[in-house]
Amino acid sequence: MNKPVRIGLVDDKAVNRSSIADKIKQFEDLDFCFAAVNGNDCLEQLKGLPLEKMPQVIFMDMEMPEMDGVQTINIARALYPEIYFIVLTVFDDDDKIFEAIKAGAHGYLLKDESAIALHNAITNVRENGGAPMSAAIARKALEMLSKAQLQTETRAAEPNLLDALVTEREKEILLHTINGLDAKRIAAILDISVLTIRKHIANVYQKLHVNSKAQIISLAHKNNWV
Repeated sequence: MNKPVRIGLVDDKAVNRSSIADKIKQFEDLDFCFAAVNGNDCLEQLKGLPLEKMPQVIFMDMEMPEMDGVQTINIARALYPEIYFIVLTVFDDDDKIFEAIKAGAHGYLLKDESAIALHNAITNVRENGGAPMSAAIARKALEMLSKAQLQTETRAAEPNLLDALVTEREKEILLHTINGLDAKRIAAILDISVLTIRKHIANVYQKLHVNSKAQIISLAHKNNWV
């Protein structure tokens, strides 16, 4: 017998977490094993999980304090490519759909979907490589594809993830680090102490929820920082 699929949820509202968890728990082939209250909480929890306890599918809210769903998916997709992320939200406007797809979401559903719809979405992304969408979302997506000008304008207005999360000084040091320079060399270039450089690097690691230079480089390439 196959092991149940491990399911996670990220949502800042307790009532939503409870409602969605109840839907997931109706199915014996699903294991609701992970809940987080915002993007920062999600990334911190994932950072400490062994592979066998890592959720395989995560339903992600869009509007949350501290770190929203788009930023969270953007980072998590680079660090945990084996996880499928399905947006679960009350919003169906064009900008949110576009941002979620650009971030790497595998599907986009509204929160009032039935339990069976959630189950079907999980099966769809894992077994068929599909991109499940609520009917209302699918209509919006088709409209977006037919409006190239809207797509171009939205992309131009899209905020840069790096700019949104780190300071200019941290970005400068991060780019030097990605390019292979150590703290001593960066300190000499920027004319500040090695200790200050290391503090900035630690801050960047904390903000981006990474543990290693390899993960930083993965994020950098995904977001075209270099």
